[in-house]
Amino acid sequence: MAERILNLYTNFHFTGAYYDLDPSERVDARRRIVQAASQLAPANHFYTIFPTRSESDFMIWSAVPADDPKAPAEFFKAYSRAIEKLEEIDHDKTLWGLTRPSMYSRGKSEQDMDPLEGPRSTYLIVYPFSKSKEWYLMSMDARQGQMNEHIKLGKQYFDIKQLLLYSFGLQDQEFVVSYETEDLSRFSELVQALRSTEGRRHTLLDTPIITGVYLSHEEFAS
Repeated sequence: MAERILNLYTNFHFTGAYYDLDPSERVDARRRIVQAASQLAPANHFYTIFPTRSESDFMIWSAVPADDPKAPAEFFKAYSRAIEKLEEIDHDKTLWGLTRPSMYSRGKSEQDMDPLEGPRSTYLIVYPFSKSKEWYLMSMDARQGQMNEHIKLGKQYFDIKQLLLYSFGLQDQEFVVSYETEDLSRFSELVQALRSTEGRRHTLLDTPIITGVYLSHEEFAS
């Protein structure tokens, strides 16, 4: 796997041009969306968003290796050109960032998500995340202690996978956090438990939360 992977989550809604089409033409439009996305990145995953959020119909999660510093620019330019040709959809929100090794945990975990390979879980939860100024002014040992509590609790929910993206200076948030799960109730329990940890004092931002249901390319286009 590439050391650095750019991950882009884009929410879309169908436009009036889409709803003006008859059912068979809508299928053709969805197939064009899949075809356009497939040409942009080695991994493109589709999720239905509505009715979990009212402003979006679906999400595309695209992942592209970015060890080459020019890779993000080439990807963004191609993505923009491809989407602007599709009058049946318009974008609502984007969240993106880059993978990098964690400061607080060593090595890979079985709970790490692989954006490029492997089967996808039924549910994906994505949200922006930022810490307070006070967090970064604490010593590394103090931050590590609080993160150890966070990591220990997360390992109790071994069936829930996570991907952490770094967005410092790239978007308004500092991180994008993504989870995959087969059980929304169990994931909700994890989040509630995490909010009782000491590190919660230093959370500045963790909304909006976007929950999607995975669709294969065939399901989306059908």
